[in-house]
Amino acid sequence: MSERGGRTVVKTEERIPAGPDAAAEQALSRVRAFLAERPGPPLEIAPLSGDASTRRYYRTLGRGASEVFAAYPEPFVPDELSFLDVRTLLAGYGVPVPEVREVDGPRGIVVLEDLGDLTLQEALKDAGEARRAGLYREAAGQLVRLQRESGRGTRRAACFQVAFDVEKLSWELHYFLKHFVEGLRGRDLTAEDRSTIAAGFHSLAGEIASWPRVLCHRDFHSRNLMRHRDRLYWIDFQDARMGPATYDLASLLRDAYVEVPEELVAELADGFREDAAPGEDREAFLRRFELTCVQRNLKALGTFGYMATVRDNHVYLPYIPRTLAHARRNLARHPELAGLRRALARHLEELA
Repeated sequence: MSERGGRTVVKTEERIPAGPDAAAEQALSRVRAFLAERPGPPLEIAPLSGDASTRRYYRTLGRGASEVFAAYPEPFVPDELSFLDVRTLLAGYGVPVPEVREVDGPRGIVVLEDLGDLTLQEALKDAGEARRAGLYREAAGQLVRLQRESGRGTRRAACFQVAFDVEKLSWELHYFLKHFVEGLRGRDLTAEDRSTIAAGFHSLAGEIASWPRVLCHRDFHSRNLMRHRDRLYWIDFQDARMGPATYDLASLLRDAYVEVPEELVAELADGFREDAAPGEDREAFLRRFELTCVQRNLKALGTFGYMATVRDNHVYLPYIPRTLAHARRNLARHPELAGLRRALARHLEELA
């Protein structure tokens, strides 16, 4: 941590939330205290929209280059914070990630390079066909780099010790059942349907967990890629873990937030196979990709349901139809998933 002295008055913008959100106010208070110890003129603090986590994000304005503050809900030991650990790994692999400017573990604060506001999701809105394809090829190429580079050398970091195993994959599928099917949709499952769905989940999780594993970002979609300095930068990578080579590709191409044309999905999936798994049979790889998509999309629906029903955050609801359509498409392509699809479709008509 750098030396800091003196005090500065910190102003906040009117749009900073005030009221019952005690967690937000407490996080903002810690950011203010941190900035008060920095020398220099007053700064403005602008809240940024966060993710589905309990972290809060702020941008400082008014003195040179802006910075982004990640305020964690609790103090942390820097050497034990997965975000910092994974960021060091990714930077070493040549993956574009934000610079870390300062760390204050007791206050639960990480100060980051400001990558701006242009997510891949936003960049795609006015992109033509060639531009869209180029951005996705860049993202897929970065995934190939991650898988190649992380397969070399030692694997002592904590992210190499956790994986999408049967337990984790099954937990995520049952999370979907609890928070989306039963929670958000309010469906009452029969004992027979519950048994059929549980068996289907177990079979799907078991197969995915049996495949060879590589290091995965774990949430590699258009909102976690930032366009900055003419490159795509990665964010929200702290939950990296070992998983199938198709996991991040499924997150990218069967994104809840962006519709990727089917022709482009096919082209990118095949190109990724040639670069990342050149010895693998094309049909076998495609099957793995599609089954991973099923698990990934159901897991995303579980998160959307949880955010709406438990956290009272409805911002993800508009993305449910696309995610259900992705799940239906891939469930329908595989006869061995027919029983699972039928049981789910009795409660989610979009999967019929």
